Amino acid sequence: MTLDGIKEEIKKAKKIVVLTHESPDGDAVGSSMAVFLALKNNNKDVDVIIPEMPRTFEFLPGVNEIKKESDVEKYDLAIALDCADIKRLNGFSAYFENAKRSIVIDHHSINSMFGHYNYVDPVAPATAQILCGILKYFGIEITKEIGTCLITGIITDTGGFKYSNVTADTFEIAASMLEKGVNISNIYERVMQTVTLSRFNLTKIAIDRLELLEEGKIAFTYITMEDEKKVNAEFGDHEGIVEQGRSIEGVLVSVFFRETEKGYKVSLRANNNSNVNVADICLIYGGGGHIKAAGCLMQYPLEIAKERIIEEIKRSIK
Repeated sequence: MTLDGIKEEIKKAKKIVVLTHESPDGDAVGSSMAVFLALKNNNKDVDVIIPEMPRTFEFLPGVNEIKKESDVEKYDLAIALDCADIKRLNGFSAYFENAKRSIVIDHHSINSMFGHYNYVDPVAPATAQILCGILKYFGIEITKEIGTCLITGIITDTGGFKYSNVTADTFEIAASMLEKGVNISNIYERVMQTVTLSRFNLTKIAIDRLELLEEGKIAFTYITMEDEKKVNAEFGDHEGIVEQGRSIEGVLVSVFFRETEKGYKVSLRANNNSNVNVADICLIYGGGGHIKAAGCLMQYPLEIAKERIIEEIKRSIK
């Protein structure tokens, strides 16, 4: 799929909807807002629908225009960003399915190519980084506001430029954003270093429960719905807990379970010196992600779910 084809679809669309995956992270929200602002600045009639997102990203330009829902029948073009499969659009996939044409822009290697037009670059560390190139190719100006959204996506999906997925282009883009007046240090502090009191207390619970297994190669912890209720957790307050295990010396894979009404949401993170492909492990249970960062949903009791995931990791380590 050429970018010229995508450009043509956007040009002729009368009403556009921008969508992203459930439980959106910084790349999902940042990419969505960047595309929304870019299209709006070019006089397109566009909505962005994100039913729920972490409070962390409320500083992004344009978030006050996000819709939680809309008329599913009124869009002739749907754009899904940072989403590998239509199932991850969850309850609002109808907007995508009902649109006359659909576009997918993503960086997950397991993308199912569920749009009419699919632009997927699995080498890119973030969908936001892909969008930098796309907007430039389209001749759309990346304003300070758009740049703020894009760099937020890049910072969060690279762990603050520390993951092995960072490329030379990543730093070139960051430099260009600084020239536009984007306050990268402020964004970094907001999304990487500032936590709510509820998030801090939830993290403390998870750390207190943390176990080191397989001679310290695997870190495991979990939180329950009762834990979240006790600390008055808000949407997204569990984000980043999985990183606590990965930061321990000797740990190859960090495992974090979060109890939900549907089962346990599993987050896996592998260190750079690990040969474990956590995306492959999550695929077994209908999930996916990246080689070093992936997730899935397990509908088993805690101990059974834990045993199965740990066994898969042990096989991969050996």
